[in-house]
Amino acid sequence: MATLLWLQAGACSGNTISLLQAEEPTVIDLLTDFGVELLWHPSLGPELGEAVHKILDDLVSGAKPLDIFVVEGTVVQGPNGSGRMDMFAGRPMTEWITDLTSVASIVVGVGDCAAYGGLPTVAPNPSESTGLQFHREVKGGYLGKDWVSKAGLPVINIPGCPAHPDWISQIVMAVATGRAGDLTLDEYHRPSTLFTTFTHNGCTRNGFFEYKQSTTEFGQGTRTGCLFYELGCRGPMTHSSCNRILWNRQSSKTRAGHPCLGCTEPQFPFDDLMPGTIFKTQKVSGVIPRDLPTGADHLTYLAAAAAARISAPQWSKEDMFVV
Repeated sequence: MATLLWLQAGACSGNTISLLQAEEPTVIDLLTDFGVELLWHPSLGPELGEAVHKILDDLVSGAKPLDIFVVEGTVVQGPNGSGRMDMFAGRPMTEWITDLTSVASIVVGVGDCAAYGGLPTVAPNPSESTGLQFHREVKGGYLGKDWVSKAGLPVINIPGCPAHPDWISQIVMAVATGRAGDLTLDEYHRPSTLFTTFTHNGCTRNGFFEYKQSTTEFGQGTRTGCLFYELGCRGPMTHSSCNRILWNRQSSKTRAGHPCLGCTEPQFPFDDLMPGTIFKTQKVSGVIPRDLPTGADHLTYLAAAAAARISAPQWSKEDMFVV
């Protein structure tokens, strides 16, 4: 059995809600088939008050081993570094995170906030929020850039706002069954098996993207146009498997006609939510998208886009509605 404790720091519970929808494996599968002993979870644990305090104290003292420590939500350090904006079980949550990460074999940051600080880190950041081991794209965060767990691993990040339910359950399954050492992590500590490809890969609008045909409306599904050129879709630059491991086994944001917001990247939310940057592609000279597909440069992209538009077949400009 692998013991698991899940705590929520500065969280909206979105990743908990996501986890409960997991299908491969489900939460029940984790508990019954893959040897996870759930010590406590704020939504699933029946213990309250002093009973929770006892669980935490036993873990910190070493009376009970802690194999997997999952943190959901940003680490709130305010005011003035005291952490007292986020109190839990009589102490600042920062103190519990310090103590529990020191005894845990593996630490997992679930969701963009735990991984990189997320939305609360947008200036002026009055809560002094940060991620476990990153502050946005800068390595360090609350624990510091050189921190490793008792197993010798950095924080394993499963970003997203929220993270896909099966991303969470599959990584928990891997570490619970002793395969944490088999996980290859990228530069932002994301498991490469889930975050090497882009949201763009598998998007049903790729035909429109290829011929640089745009849509200016939300909710068109796969009917017409690509969301990248006008509506701020970040699919070609966002590392995720959203269009490979579908949400609810049937869809994704882009398949439903909503632009990808890039929530698995440490820079999310992009442009700090400044007016005019949300659901609107930022452009150079009003023509070329400022942020291009990973690996592309503006000059080559301009030439390729012009050629694609000239050669675009008629079908790429029509409503492709099917039932």
